[in-house]
Amino acid sequence: MDIIEEIIDTETADGPMAVAIARPDGEERYPTIAVFHDGPGMRGSNHDFNRRLAAEGYRVVMPDLYHRHGRMLGWESHEATDETRAKAIEMLYSLTDEGIQSDLDDALALVDLTEDEKLGTIGFCLGARAIYRTLMRLPDRFACGATWHPSFLVDDTPESPHLTASQLAQPVYIGIGTADEVQSIEMQQKFFDAVADLPHVEVDFFEGADHGFTWPSHPNYHQVAAAVSWSNTTALFADHLK
Repeated sequence: MDIIEEIIDTETADGPMAVAIARPDGEERYPTIAVFHDGPGMRGSNHDFNRRLAAEGYRVVMPDLYHRHGRMLGWESHEATDETRAKAIEMLYSLTDEGIQSDLDDALALVDLTEDEKLGTIGFCLGARAIYRTLMRLPDRFACGATWHPSFLVDDTPESPHLTASQLAQPVYIGIGTADEVQSIEMQQKFFDAVADLPHVEVDFFEGADHGFTWPSHPNYHQVAAAVSWSNTTALFADHLK
């Protein structure tokens, strides 16, 4: 399937933002999936994933969450230096739930959505919190979500996702590795406990998989975890969006 890709720059309340869009070539309408990138920012690995997802028959929309610091800042693991790692951490911890949701709204405003069209979402690392906020904020709009090697689902604030996770109404798939020390299972356990009785939430624990297991170019790439997460995520989207 031929894939059409474009980067569209749009204005936001916090300045210009690039939005990456990928979709199958042709006039047919395809379900839309919002993607939230991870800590290293927008880079080739994200675009590779978006193309692969688009080839399944979706329009994929990914906002540049770091646009307040510059345009499309992102680094592959082999490109990372002490300076870029420090910059990525700075940008990561500057993000807010409100800012991410505003970025999502601005990105979706660029595509032709009908009023009753159901959307899906997937996020990596920090994107876990973003997909959760999206599903809770827009339950009539977003039908399902997925997150791989999730982060920040539990904190010590009154807004921590785990405190309201039992109210999650939409189907969600979560994949996390037992060797993840960046955002470990233990760190997310209160969230997992909160959704344990929800039959529409599936959590896979991958033995030996580490943080960032998604990306083939990353040293932590884990073929089994990535393949199973892909299969379960695309099945979720096919069941609820097509």
